[in-house]
Amino acid sequence: MINGETLKQAVISGANNILSIKARINDLNIFPVPDGDTGTNMSMTIVAAADALADFDASDVASVAQKTASAMLRGARGNSGVITSLLFRGISKGLEGKTEASGEDMIRALGLGVEAAYNAVTKPTEGTILTVARMGYEAGLEALETEDDPAVLWEIVCDASAEALELTPKMLPVLKKAGVVDAGGKGILTIFEGMLSVIRDGVVVEFEEENEGVGTDTSDDFFRSAAAEFDEVINFTYCTEFIVGRDPEIDTDPNELRMFLETIGDCVVTVADDEIIKVHVHTEQPGDALQKGLTYGSLLTVKVENMREQHENAKAENEKAKEKAAAKAEEPTFAAPVEEYGFVAVAAGEGLSNLFNELGCLNVVSGGQSMNPSTDDIYAAVMATPAKKVFVLPNNKNIIMAAQQTVALAEDRQVIIVPTRTIPQGLSAMLVFDPDSDVETNVENMMNAAKNVSTGQITFAARDSEFGYMKIKEGEIIGLDNGKLTVTSSSPNKALLKLAKSMIDKDMSFVTLISGEGVSEEEASEAVEMLEDRFSDQVDITYIKGDQPIYYYIISVE
Repeated sequence: MINGETLKQAVISGANNILSIKARINDLNIFPVPDGDTGTNMSMTIVAAADALADFDASDVASVAQKTASAMLRGARGNSGVITSLLFRGISKGLEGKTEASGEDMIRALGLGVEAAYNAVTKPTEGTILTVARMGYEAGLEALETEDDPAVLWEIVCDASAEALELTPKMLPVLKKAGVVDAGGKGILTIFEGMLSVIRDGVVVEFEEENEGVGTDTSDDFFRSAAAEFDEVINFTYCTEFIVGRDPEIDTDPNELRMFLETIGDCVVTVADDEIIKVHVHTEQPGDALQKGLTYGSLLTVKVENMREQHENAKAENEKAKEKAAAKAEEPTFAAPVEEYGFVAVAAGEGLSNLFNELGCLNVVSGGQSMNPSTDDIYAAVMATPAKKVFVLPNNKNIIMAAQQTVALAEDRQVIIVPTRTIPQGLSAMLVFDPDSDVETNVENMMNAAKNVSTGQITFAARDSEFGYMKIKEGEIIGLDNGKLTVTSSSPNKALLKLAKSMIDKDMSFVTLISGEGVSEEEASEAVEMLEDRFSDQVDITYIKGDQPIYYYIISVE
């Protein structure tokens, strides 16, 4: 039997296990756009439960499971985090009223979680976290015919989940093409395996950053892991990484490069094969390191970062975050629902936040791409909105599920989720709201307005990838047409013009250009002038300084 303390430690162990390799799971994401990565979202979701359980009196499994589910519901971030929280909410329902749990109790409780997760997704896709959890549950259910030991049964769940994970590339061609397994599936398997360590062996997996997968010294995984181990060591100023494309006519031993680098710095990692040499070194002489690399061939990529400056910036940002959190803690967190309607939007950037405020959103949750807010963040904004009916605009497809979880949390007011997927959709939805219409009519009108908007986004590639005929390199400027990668270029403004040409046709009337925090006034003026020169006889062009991170430009076409 599993008692409350064992389940508590199992959840903590699962949280530590995924937290340790969240960056590795993030790397499984195949789309090059910077996003709220799977490993980060899932680890933050279950870490919320681990924090809640740290000082919790684990007298029975029912209370531990309920505490876990409640904390994960509020801490859920991104779609993968919400699905993870739903799996544990099902486990909580299955263990209601129980002091201890048998192996059968755990399996059937997991089944409730799998059912809840599938039901929450409009069109469940196989080859994802859903498949991995379901196949693990089904194997455990079948094993109940001959087995009742909780440790054995949970090990069967893990083994079957691991087998399912290996099948995900066969179910999703895009995974097969990229040569990776599903990130969400890897995340839930990692959590299950962390729990198994306690259930079977009584050992809590300790948090150790990037503690998995250091393999042969020719693998990308090894290079990433080994280099990451050094990134907090600051004996020298510059963290220097580069890749050399080896010249076949130069027959020089890569070990000589490593020996040279060790004379000018530390934390040296080199990985070589017949075609390239990947290098990581901390040094005061990055130019000398690059010059030596050139004796082996041509430089394919170069990254030099001032670690001391990064460290100081990080400290400053941490202090700002603390001050912001302290200020927020002093603010009222509850407003009585006295108005008929209120609005909450999710957006990042002072300009966009102010714009949503002007359109009637009393509370704007800071978040978006790469910074998905939790369910609790959105719930707090809902409760700070003094309205009987609160409309929530997520403005990002990876935030919609987290927003939907707030509906059941707010008992004294109605929460209505308008599932906007982009900032332009949210802005258009706000513009058509009619206070004289009922909720159903407004939601229909708001979504119709959102669907009539085309959204273009200019950002940078967060990782190397390949899409159709395009090979994308990390750092390359890319353009998205309604989420589809269609443009690559050497600069944001050039990418913007190419994207605008593909999006604007004779049926369009309005274009809104929103500039991000990384765009100077001069660059923004040049972009507006460029669009006006090309399209002013076709459409009305409006410019907004949005200050959003990640995206150099967002363009709305309708």
